[in-house]
Amino acid sequence: MQWFLQDISIGENLKILRERFGYSQSELVAKLHLMGSNMSRSTYSKIETGTRNIRISDFLALKQIYGVDFSEFFIGLLPDSEKQKNI
Repeated sequence: MQWFLQDISIGENLKILRERFGYSQSELVAKLHLMGSNMSRSTYSKIETGTRNIRISDFLALKQIYGVDFSEFFIGLLPDSEKQKNI
């Protein structure tokens, strides 16, 4: 099983996408279940808050559910070294 290690959290972008498409966390997790994921709502909540990593298969399922480019998940994110340069 492979995971994305979130040294920079994508959680806020996941929340923005979920809300843009009008899904509650429970509704989104139900859609993930239809795609073969066994993620719980509480696990998804932890991913949004950046306290848990996301499985690559779940990440790919989210891309398919939303029908967006991968770049949508990474809008506004910069490595810590880049943040320091912009301050």
